[in-house]
Amino acid sequence: MKIFFVFSFLAFGYVFSLWKWGGMETTVTAKWKQQTLMEQKALALAKDNRVLQMKISSLEYKISELESKNKYFTSQAQQKSGKARTIASVPQMNTNDLVNYEVYKWTPEKLLAIGEKEFHFKNYEKSAQFYSELIDRFPKHEIVSDRVLFGAGVAAFETGKRFDWSEKYLGRLVKNHPESQFYRGAKLWLALAQYNQGEHEKFLKTVEEFRLKYRNTEEWKILSRYYEDISYKIKQ
Repeated sequence: MKIFFVFSFLAFGYVFSLWKWGGMETTVTAKWKQQTLMEQKALALAKDNRVLQMKISSLEYKISELESKNKYFTSQAQQKSGKARTIASVPQMNTNDLVNYEVYKWTPEKLLAIGEKEFHFKNYEKSAQFYSELIDRFPKHEIVSDRVLFGAGVAAFETGKRFDWSEKYLGRLVKNHPESQFYRGAKLWLALAQYNQGEHEKFLKTVEEFRLKYRNTEEWKILSRYYEDISYKIKQ
């Protein structure tokens, strides 16, 4: 029995020595560090890829815009020289329409990419137009999610003039996505859009529902600034 105990002890000591001083521990540690480094590099590459995709979308938009303008001006020059088709057969550039879908024939993915990019850079008018074109032209497309509706509603509101667009898209979010993470925020912006259009009764109805359910929230603190004043005016 003593011989077996001594043999077991010596065997354990041998294996431990291999682990500690034979390189096994060092190898495991090195592999763990290498894996961690690779994960960090993967995250950095993913971030760089998102930035590059935004830049690519911007460049593609500019190229398409330049190509379309070139065709337009070429047709104008040819028409003056009597060598071209009539201007009615050439797609017209509308300076107030920042999307010009009939000219560029954007895909839903491209409309969304540009809408998000312009929102990021606070170009709200352009962002709102691209969002609107996406949602109105492709209402049942899979990328028209609650997040897209929320972005469209906020972008439209931030233009300072397209409150009707904001109410339409946020209203759709509230109606169709009651479990959305953007639901409460959509309620806030929806109420403000109604307020800015002078729709005080709609505003009070939306806010009253909000007040009953989300009284202890930051959103309520914002809405409450308008609530009591308008409620008083309407009762008068």
